[in-house]
Amino acid sequence: MSLETASEEVKLAVDLIMLLEENQIPPQTVLAALAIVQRDFEKKARSPE
Repeated sequence: MSLETASEEVKLAVDLIMLLEENQIPPQTVLAALAIVQRDFEKKARSPE
């Protein structure tokens, strides 16, 4: 599968991975930050706009 035909979430994931790797963010820092981001967006997904 090419990135051009990939879903939006795959494209976003690839962009995030590249950004984090280019900035040499330690894996444990990335995982901790992603947990925070996930909680935030899960909360937003449950809340009405």
